Amino acid sequence: MAPLPLALFDLDHTLLSGDSDELWCAFLVAHGQLDASVLRRMAALAAAYRAGSASPADFCGFHAGLLAGRSPAQWSPWRERFHAEAVRPRIPAAARALLQRHRDAGDVLVLTTASNRVIVELAAADLGVDHLLATEVELLGGSYSGRLRGTPNLRDGKLERLRSWLVSQGWPPETLASATFYSDSINDLPLLSAVGRPVAVDPDAQLLAAAQARGWPVLQLQRDA
Repeated sequence: MAPLPLALFDLDHTLLSGDSDELWCAFLVAHGQLDASVLRRMAALAAAYRAGSASPADFCGFHAGLLAGRSPAQWSPWRERFHAEAVRPRIPAAARALLQRHRDAGDVLVLTTASNRVIVELAAADLGVDHLLATEVELLGGSYSGRLRGTPNLRDGKLERLRSWLVSQGWPPETLASATFYSDSINDLPLLSAVGRPVAVDPDAQLLAAAQARGWPVLQLQRDA
């Protein structure tokens, strides 16, 4: 049986008007769960990552480290509040409509994000996607260790993780040739280049230039002010 068409979606700055990691840090600082110095450290790491002096593992590992020492049950109420207060209001109706068009077409919807599963799992459920691929965080003795588990779902890792997922689903690698992928970020160039239908959504400057050079469609989602 042939696989159904895949519709792949990035989350941060694509379906979500904002960045999950940044919103999570700001939310926890605002509620006294993290020290404000975390925001300065996060900004410094983001700058280093853009400059090429920090790796995907460094970037994703920083955010995994913020979860260390607490169990899923301990984080659960904070995750729920975070989604209700900081995430859900930033999902524009246009993003939900885009998902619905692919749902109506019978596509398999996959949310693939560099943010870790702890932060984005409720967003995936809210959006009604069929599958979530996210950066994974290690659980040790019932609590988060603060370390990553496996390859971060970022840059080349996002393509690697998707290919492994296709194998686990019993779908051939050529499934990507008919897949659609929506993203805002030059970080997703490896996966955008691998699918049959890449779409740049409100792209950053580097991705916009790449999309224009390659003739990829550019989509502007109507977003709330």
